[in-house]
Amino acid sequence: MNISEKFLPVSFKQDFHGICDQLAGIDPELCAITGLYGYPPLWSRAPSFKTIIHFILEQQVSLASAKAALNKLEDLIPEFTPERLLELSPEDLRACYFSRQKAGYARGVAEAIVTGDLVIDDLLCMPDVDIRKTLKNLKGIGDWTVDVFLMMSLHRCDLFPIGDVALVTSTRAVKHLGKHAGKDEILQTAEQWRPYRSVAAYMLWHAYLQKRKKP
Repeated sequence: MNISEKFLPVSFKQDFHGICDQLAGIDPELCAITGLYGYPPLWSRAPSFKTIIHFILEQQVSLASAKAALNKLEDLIPEFTPERLLELSPEDLRACYFSRQKAGYARGVAEAIVTGDLVIDDLLCMPDVDIRKTLKNLKGIGDWTVDVFLMMSLHRCDLFPIGDVALVTSTRAVKHLGKHAGKDEILQTAEQWRPYRSVAAYMLWHAYLQKRKKP
């Protein structure tokens, strides 16, 4: 039996509000978030091929732009499978707002699934470190993509995607770090939220989005 077979994943999904309350109890600034805005949504996406493609589309663009591209792709291939995506031409993907680079990344993920090099169901009971290694072997999959997959698809407890601009901005504001606080300082600040940094990130994203809502 290998380590993956012995591993029992820990999810924050079953006690999400309880963990928010725990974090609010130890951090006055996080407590203020729930006081002002309530609990964050339990953002969730199925651990699937489509979700990985969606995360690739979200790299370095707005959520709205990525969703528009995904919707166009779903219109083109309602049966959203790796095989169907591989049938598309570069022109088809460009029509779905894929950059040349992201089209290559998407095809690479599809090919890995078709050849059996990536089995998404196998990820469900693997430790975070093994999932990170597996996914980062695919071109175009970096730490941010792995982090949000672990958080939103598998609800793993202790991720803090330091490459996420909204999360960094919100942490600086909520924790009064100053707009020039570097990643090391932000990660050090996040240490107090272990082993539930993922839930703290949800709270910080929630604050970021609520502050930007139009009156």
